Amino acid sequence: MQSETAETIALQGLAYIAENESELLAFLDVTGVDIATLRANAASPHILAGVMDFLMMDDQRLLAFCEVAGVPPETPGEVRQALPGGAPVHWT
Repeated sequence: MQSETAETIALQGLAYIAENESELLAFLDVTGVDIATLRANAASPHILAGVMDFLMMDDQRLLAFCEVAGVPPETPGEVRQALPGGAPVHWT
């Protein structure tokens, strides 16, 4: 997946999180990012990687995001691999 596509989907993930106050508060708590830093750096690939990590921490959250975004459930993993710190998966 191209990084531009990955970043676009991750931004959709951030919008999904931001639309729900409890999800946003959980994201801030888990990542340690404060709201000012998030606002100032929302498009940062490192923030977006954190968004994808957060979405993938919970199956219900992940599937709900996929439904809203109109993407298959495997897409977030592909997105995460295309962002900083995403190691490619080698299946044997």
